[in-house]
Amino acid sequence: MYTQGLDQKDKSAPKREQLETPEQLEAFQARIDAEEKIEAKDWMPEAYRRTLIRQISQHAHSEIIGMQPEGNWLTRAPTLKRKAILLAKIQDEAGHGLYLYSAGETLGVSRDQMVAGLLSGKAKYSSIFNYPTLTWADIGAIGWLVDGAAIMNQIPLCRCSYGPYARAMVRICKEESFHQRQGFDILRVLCAGTAGQKAMAQDALNRWWWPSLMMFGPNDADSKHSAQSMAWKIKRFSNDELRQKFVDVTVPQAEFLGLQVPDDDLVFDQESGHYRFGEIDWQEFIEVIKGNGPCNRQRLGKRRKAHDDGEWVREAARAYGEKQAAKAAA
Repeated sequence: MYTQGLDQKDKSAPKREQLETPEQLEAFQARIDAEEKIEAKDWMPEAYRRTLIRQISQHAHSEIIGMQPEGNWLTRAPTLKRKAILLAKIQDEAGHGLYLYSAGETLGVSRDQMVAGLLSGKAKYSSIFNYPTLTWADIGAIGWLVDGAAIMNQIPLCRCSYGPYARAMVRICKEESFHQRQGFDILRVLCAGTAGQKAMAQDALNRWWWPSLMMFGPNDADSKHSAQSMAWKIKRFSNDELRQKFVDVTVPQAEFLGLQVPDDDLVFDQESGHYRFGEIDWQEFIEVIKGNGPCNRQRLGKRRKAHDDGEWVREAARAYGEKQAAKAAA
């Protein structure tokens, strides 16, 4: 997950951890249990810091990479209004990435290090963005399902124990709620249109349903980080709890649209009040995480090219900063 610079820092992490006394760890956990916010200058366990860097940087990378599948349809959206809405959404995603990189920087890692981790392939981003957007209905499915799953994940993060991350999430969640409604509206219009348009919407649901469920991560029994993140109140709900909430909310929405969720095992359990759903293909999830998804190479290739093409902007910004610093020192 970490860049070369982060790996170098992490080599000294065991030494720092050795200096962490039981009393310090106990006092830190007491603050967490008391719902106090941990701020950037507060003492924190090294493992807590590393966990936040991993999660925040992965979140930021997902926002930036997530612009690509939607950008694929920016010039082909069916109306000027749809183009303007999609452009606004893509701009929001760029802003979310910037908020999150800024939150990550408060933990002592530079933005350059985080970005280098993404470009090198060491850092991960959400598996969902390695699937192609084949039709206009896919943009609706991304808004409805992908952003809907993101909201389910991210609203609890507004109460994350780490203050800078929690505060960044407040605005992000407000904007994600717009994104989810935008996607649902695209599918609503398609489902009320011709038979071909409704078939397009159904096809999009068929392809995006299971990857959306994978977005929540492995089952709790197989999740390496979930239990500790919940103990530190970085997360408030487990992967399986969030996935179940998403299914319970989304299935009635599909029924409203007149679409069929592509799961033969899906059934509402009257006793529990929840939908029971089929087994996820975790091997597919693992393959995508490993870099073998339909669009992994394409996504990173475009991100690297954009980074290289923007080098002159970064050079100009550095030169301007050095010039201003020299003026201030004169």
